[in-house]
Amino acid sequence: MSRGLVIKNTGSLFLVELEDGSIVETNLRGRFRLKGIRSTNPVVVGDVVEVEEESIVEIEPRKNYIIRKSSNLSKESHILAANIDQVFLVITIKKPETPFEFIDRFLLTANAYHIPVVIVLNKVDILDEDEMALADAIKGLYQQNLGYKVIFSSVLTGEGVEEVRLMLKDKLSLFSGNSGVGKSSLLNVLDPSLDLKVGDVSRQHQTGMHTTTYSEVFSIADGKVIDSPGIKGFGIIDMEASDISKFFPDIAHYARNCRFDDCKHINEPNCAVLEALEQQKIAVSRYNSYKSILLDLDEKKYR
Repeated sequence: MSRGLVIKNTGSLFLVELEDGSIVETNLRGRFRLKGIRSTNPVVVGDVVEVEEESIVEIEPRKNYIIRKSSNLSKESHILAANIDQVFLVITIKKPETPFEFIDRFLLTANAYHIPVVIVLNKVDILDEDEMALADAIKGLYQQNLGYKVIFSSVLTGEGVEEVRLMLKDKLSLFSGNSGVGKSSLLNVLDPSLDLKVGDVSRQHQTGMHTTTYSEVFSIADGKVIDSPGIKGFGIIDMEASDISKFFPDIAHYARNCRFDDCKHINEPNCAVLEALEQQKIAVSRYNSYKSILLDLDEKKYR
């Protein structure tokens, strides 16, 4: 048997980079589909696996992963990648607009699995004065208030590119975000030899169109990066409603002062979170994201 890293997943075939540097095309032995893993993809990019006769026969335990509800099968999960050292969450203010709720859902999941996130606010070159003020406010919320590093970037001017490059060394980094935010374009600037396919934004809906079809690992700046397909929604899975506030650090900070230990921070009396919200100590966008996630878990309605 040989040990290696899954560097590409096409759904049925997997490319594995073995420890000797060679790359082999493998398939998945059927037993992995019978282990009760309620996932659309039991083996993912970033997995360390054992390969025998061009088949993956064993997956080593994962140190972490980014998981969401499958967009097609609500009872199943979809794992974006495993064994990640950090995530670059690429967002944009327009063309397309990244919803605050998407950002907060992603950060919640990464926080739950102890994965550091860097927020890359891309396409700053197309922002007008008011939109740039919004970008500064986003940076203030997520960097100053919540402790996430926020990098302004532009593939046209090169702003922020070197800052991202310096953070890649010796790490496995996942680039993720909505379709059309410029993940592949950013990777092309980081390493022009990649020549990744780049799409445009739908003029009618101002949403991104998928260009990256499969997750794949590339070597850039003495590190490894995962280019992943753009995602639209981010359904929370494998989490109890009572745990949600724990992974919103701004809400958790005030929740300890609530009158009731099981306070959901919706309409309970003497709720310290609602009081902090009223005093503008918690951002309205963050609280709305929190409520939306609770509603999804209660109604099990997310698609």
